[in-house]
Amino acid sequence: MSAPSTPLPGALAGLAPLLDHYGYLAVALLVLLDNCGVPVPGQTILVLASVYAGTGHLDFTAVLLIAAGAAAVGDSLGYLIGRTGGRAFVHRWGRYALITPERLARAEGFFARHGGKVVTVARFVDGLRQTNGIIAGTTGMAWRRFLPFNLLGAVLWTGVWGGFGYLAGANIGGVYRTAIRYQLWFAIGLGVLVAAFLLRQVLRYRRRRRADGDAGGPGENGAPDEKGEPGEAEGPEEPGRPGAAD
Repeated sequence: MSAPSTPLPGALAGLAPLLDHYGYLAVALLVLLDNCGVPVPGQTILVLASVYAGTGHLDFTAVLLIAAGAAAVGDSLGYLIGRTGGRAFVHRWGRYALITPERLARAEGFFARHGGKVVTVARFVDGLRQTNGIIAGTTGMAWRRFLPFNLLGAVLWTGVWGGFGYLAGANIGGVYRTAIRYQLWFAIGLGVLVAAFLLRQVLRYRRRRRADGDAGGPGENGAPDEKGEPGEAEGPEEPGRPGAAD
């Protein structure tokens, strides 16, 4: 297989010899590893293979099917890693990364409510693409819930980036640079949203703590104590009171 005659930009040019030599196998392996926690250029090889398909060097349908299947399998392997060893790892070593059991419990609650959306969109964000399966497994997200969102995310991610590479074709240089720029802005925007969400959670937690403190305890703010009315203290009986000794 030979590379397209159009000069390839950036990382695409560096991966061209790998794709020339191994073809679909390179796509399957790098995409699978990229989706199960290994930092390899899986997204870049998907774009490059789609460019090859757009110039007639690969079959586009085969590229999409192989990449989607590899992405789903990779995320499932990450889920299995998190499910079988993630919790024990967090309890043993998590304190060194500031991951306490309490924080893990909160993460479990978050994934119980929003895990499906996270798994679906995570592939579009570097870092989350590699780790979302592991996080889902570690936090105990049910497999039957994880699987459909995993498949949906794999199909959407493959379709978007595969379609981008295929349509770019001979114009891949300019389109690639534009896409990288917008991907950066997308990542920044997503980071701001995540930071805002975390800040909201912290403020809600502090409000709850403050409300619990204002509720007070026995004997505070005029509340009855265990033995009498508010503010009433027991003491020795004074002389002259009824029942006092003469």
